Amino acid sequence: MATDYDTPRKTDEELHEESLEELKARRADAQSGQVDIDEEEAAENLELPGADLSGEELTVRVVPKQQDEFTCSKCFLVHHITQLARGEGAKAVCTDCD
Repeated sequence: MATDYDTPRKTDEELHEESLEELKARRADAQSGQVDIDEEEAAENLELPGADLSGEELTVRVVPKQQDEFTCSKCFLVHHITQLARGEGAKAVCTDCD
C-alpha cells in the first residue's frame, strides 16, 4: 500500500476523538432495533417444504351456520352457543374475546 507523506498528520488527540465518535455512531446503529429486510426478496426466496402444489385444488365442504351457533362480533368466528359470553344476534361476543 502506498503512503502519501505529504498529507498532514493527525495528532493522537484527533485520532482519539474520531474513534470515540465512530464508536458512538456504531452503538447508536446497533441499538436502533431496525433490521433491513427486503420483503419482496424474502418472499421470492421462500420455499415451502414438499412438492409443488400449484396444480392442486382444495375441496372443502362448507356447512352453513347451525341453529346452536353464533358469530362473534369481535373475532368473526362461528362458535357453539356454549361459548357465548354476552350479547345476542349481531352483538354476540364469545368467551375468548370477552
